Amino acid sequence: MSLKLYFHPLSSFCHKVLIALYENGTPFTPQLVNLQDEGERTAFRKMWPIGKFPLLRDEARDWTVNESSIIIEYLDQHFPGRTRFVPDDPELARQMRFRDRFFDLYIHMQMQKIVGDRMRPEGKKDPHGVEDARTTMQTALGMVDHAMASKTWAAGEDFTMADCSAAPSLFYADKVMPFADTHPHAHAYLDRLMQRPSYARALKEAEPYFKFFPKE
Repeated sequence: MSLKLYFHPLSSFCHKVLIALYENGTPFTPQLVNLQDEGERTAFRKMWPIGKFPLLRDEARDWTVNESSIIIEYLDQHFPGRTRFVPDDPELARQMRFRDRFFDLYIHMQMQKIVGDRMRPEGKKDPHGVEDARTTMQTALGMVDHAMASKTWAAGEDFTMADCSAAPSLFYADKVMPFADTHPHAHAYLDRLMQRPSYARALKEAEPYFKFFPKE
C-alpha cells in the first residue's frame, strides 16, 4: 500500500479523513501515534513539526499531505472512487468548500476549545474563551438546523467533503453541548451521518478510546 495515515482513533479531525478513506475503500496502512509517548511524539514531529493529526504519507509519490481538508482533496484527485468529495462544477465546489470550512471553524474548533479547557490545570482555565466558544457553536448549530430542514447532506443530495467535516464536528459537539431537543434537524442529520457505513466504522474503531474523552 502506498498510503499511510498517521492518526489517533479519538481525534475528531482524523475521523474526517477516515470517513473519506472508508467511503471509497481506499487501501491504506493505519499508523496509530501516541503523542503521550516521547519517542512516538518526537518521530511524528520530525515529519510534521506542528505535531497535529492527521498526516497522510504517499510513499509511491514521495509526498506528505497535512490538514484534513487538503488530505481529502488529495484523495479525491489521486485516488478517486464512487464517492466524489469535491464537485466538478467550480461554483458547487466553492459552495461545498464553504460548508466544509463552516463546520471546521464554527463548530469543530469551538468544540475543541471547550474540550481543551477541561484538560487545563486549575488556574490556567479560560472561562471567557469557553463562553465565547459555546455562543459561537450555538449560533452555528442554529444555522445548520435551518439548512438541514430541507436537505439530506450538507451540499444537497450528494455526500461530499462537507459531510466528512460535519460528522465529527456534530458528534463531538453533541457530547459537550447536547442539541437533540434544541436543534432537531441538525441532530437528525447527525443520526444520518452516524448511520453512514464509513462513519459507523470510524466510530466503532474509536469505541475503546472514548473512555479517555475528557468529561466536565
